[in-house]
Amino acid sequence: MSDRKLERGQQWLETFMKLANIPARVEGLYDGECYWLTIEPANLTSEGVSTLIGEGGRSIDAIQYLANSILNMGRSEEDQAAYTLELAGYRHQRQTELRSKAEEVAERVRTTGEEIEIAGLSAAERRQIHTFLKDCEDLETYSRGQEPDRRLVVRRR
Repeated sequence: MSDRKLERGQQWLETFMKLANIPARVEGLYDGECYWLTIEPANLTSEGVSTLIGEGGRSIDAIQYLANSILNMGRSEEDQAAYTLELAGYRHQRQTELRSKAEEVAERVRTTGEEIEIAGLSAAERRQIHTFLKDCEDLETYSRGQEPDRRLVVRRR
């Protein structure tokens, strides 16, 4: 684990929040794969939390995209890090929903033999489902289309 990567992520997000005039602290955690940057909601109103998450997670996804782009800019592939932003349990809840969706789709593909496209996912969510299903030797996943209409495809190998 690189404490420096975690510190950089926390510092970047705290600065972002301060510049946006949002009174929030950021806690960091490395889970072995990803650096989690949790925005502490203690000083936020429920409206502030909703605004930061955005409809369908669009705002928190955009901030997370900025964080990953800026924090990894100009760094070698080995020195890059994946940052996930969390607020009010949104990511953990969404991760549970995505895992359930991945299991449901995998079962349908196995049963019907037909490929299934999943639309309406962010790039990070497509990557999560891909990761959930990567150990399924009988299935493969890939993305099809162009943003904003990019879809995840699950099919038999």
